[in-house]
Amino acid sequence: MKRIQMKKIGFAAAIICCSLSACKQEPNLTGTWLEPIPGIEDQTQGFTLKGDGTAASMNMATLQYTAWTKEGDQLILNGNSIGNGGTFPFADTLTIKKLTEDSLVLQKGMLTRSFARAK
Repeated sequence: MKRIQMKKIGFAAAIICCSLSACKQEPNLTGTWLEPIPGIEDQTQGFTLKGDGTAASMNMATLQYTAWTKEGDQLILNGNSIGNGGTFPFADTLTIKKLTEDSLVLQKGMLTRSFARAK
């Protein structure tokens, strides 16, 4: 009888541990993410992802983000590309390679970009 009770306790403990680890939340994507501007390393560019699904570009005049969504490990940024006398809507799908509280690494094809969360 004791052996059966111990097995039940062990099984219950295993379920609780698995449940707790499954509840571990990944860091939040909302916030402002910045990277050094290539060739102008003392300045930054990036984007702000808001909780309501809207987005804004930071220091990028020709690339205006308007919205964002996350689907699995994909970050989809929507916006307008401005240049050559026209404005063109776009959706950019990027793979989230790493996400921590202060770091975001995105990849599209062979290009990898590393962002830091603005304080």
